[in-house]
Amino acid sequence: MTVEQKRMLVFVGSYAEASADGVYLYEFDEKTGELARLDQVSGLKNPTFLNVDTPQRRLYAISETASEDGSKRSDAVSFDILPAEGKLAETSRADALNGPSCHIQRRGDDRYLTLASYHKGSVSLVGLNSDGTVGKVLDIQEHQGQTPERKSHVHSSFYSPDQRFLFVCDLGLDTIFTYRIDEAENKLVPQGEAKVKEGAGPRHLVFHPNGRFAYVINELQSTVTAFQYDAKQGALKEIETVSTLPAGTQVENGCAEITMSEDGRFLYGSNRGHDSLVVYAVNPESGKLEAIQYASAEGKHPRHFSIVPGGQYVLVVNRDTNNLAVFTREAESGMLSYSGKSYEISKPVCVWADRF
Repeated sequence: MTVEQKRMLVFVGSYAEASADGVYLYEFDEKTGELARLDQVSGLKNPTFLNVDTPQRRLYAISETASEDGSKRSDAVSFDILPAEGKLAETSRADALNGPSCHIQRRGDDRYLTLASYHKGSVSLVGLNSDGTVGKVLDIQEHQGQTPERKSHVHSSFYSPDQRFLFVCDLGLDTIFTYRIDEAENKLVPQGEAKVKEGAGPRHLVFHPNGRFAYVINELQSTVTAFQYDAKQGALKEIETVSTLPAGTQVENGCAEITMSEDGRFLYGSNRGHDSLVVYAVNPESGKLEAIQYASAEGKHPRHFSIVPGGQYVLVVNRDTNNLAVFTREAESGMLSYSGKSYEISKPVCVWADRF
């Protein structure tokens, strides 16, 4: 099937009760910028974050559960993506974390999932079976705060470009923890850590395509920290920290998602409160950032966004206005323009797009 024949599919995760639809599947028309809903899935409580395995046509989601004593836990749930039918078919679900999860990640070789718990301050390593179904919990690392007032709040995990290291953003401890995976023992082994400014609250991370830089968006201080990346040691060294807001902005704000254009020339971050996407030009030699645009999110509380493969469109999900807004993106300038198209979705939290 050629690129032209493939369907551009869009996946949305949301806050939802298990009795309601929580995961949505759409087809995206790259010529018109329009979305058409194909399928929706219920039976998952708060499937707020998703991971898409395009080559294997699989989708992974989190789902909140509870132990017998009433304490919150999380399942990982797998689906087959059926592009021709426009459907999602559940293939497995299994216990995956000792607390409510806010993020799910997959290693590139499809051997592991990692889940993060903001409230528990933990990250889990979960095995994947050869058929892509969810296996057993292999390891759990719980981060400890230095004082009762300074608690761990693990927000996400991201693999290094070569998949050797796992970077775990801990918003509560203002630290990005680095682990390597002992594949013989299936354990997360501490490798190092990188600090951001106290009170910054690192949330999500993205690597530059050249592998030399990494960028972390800091939720609590509305900043982005640029790092030099040492791939051999898995080490991050701060280059600079810049604001996500226009100078002089007086508004309560918290950041959420960060991502980068495929060519590495532009970096994007979301502001919840200012309700905008900040666009930075990236210096390819130094890794430093220059803010060039603050585009309205066309809704409130832009929790997540995704650049559609090909780079022509950006999809933004606004949780508090229950909408997905479609933007066009100018490749040469990196600038965003609202397309005028917005779609109603209940409490959307994350959005992914790819061709199948």
